[in-house]
Amino acid sequence: MKIKTTQFGEIEYTQDRVISFEAGLFGFEEYKKFLLIKREEDLFFWLTSIDEPEIVFPLFGVNILDDNYPAAEGNEPFAVVTLNSNPAEITVNLKAPVYIDQDLKVGQQKILDNDKYAVDYNLFIE
Repeated sequence: MKIKTTQFGEIEYTQDRVISFEAGLFGFEEYKKFLLIKREEDLFFWLTSIDEPEIVFPLFGVNILDDNYPAAEGNEPFAVVTLNSNPAEITVNLKAPVYIDQDLKVGQQKILDNDKYAVDYNLFIE
């Protein structure tokens, strides 16, 4: 199977790479099937909708920032990145992580009920 994206060009994939989000992502509930793309040269992962390939969420592995970040068994936590041309203004949403089980190929997004985690945590410090 193939999808065509502006960012990555044509991507060929197999069904075993598709990650299913039963409830979708907040604000994008109608999109359920995604590919998690990571190019060697990229700092971020790219969660790309199969149904609408122009919908791409940059993700950052949260465990790099916090070893004690709330876990979900078998799932890896990712923060959605808000990109900016000024690196000092790039933020990640630690309040509503995306959890992905790479083995089962399922994902979910949760809102953490903890004031410790910011919606707009600065990823880089000047």
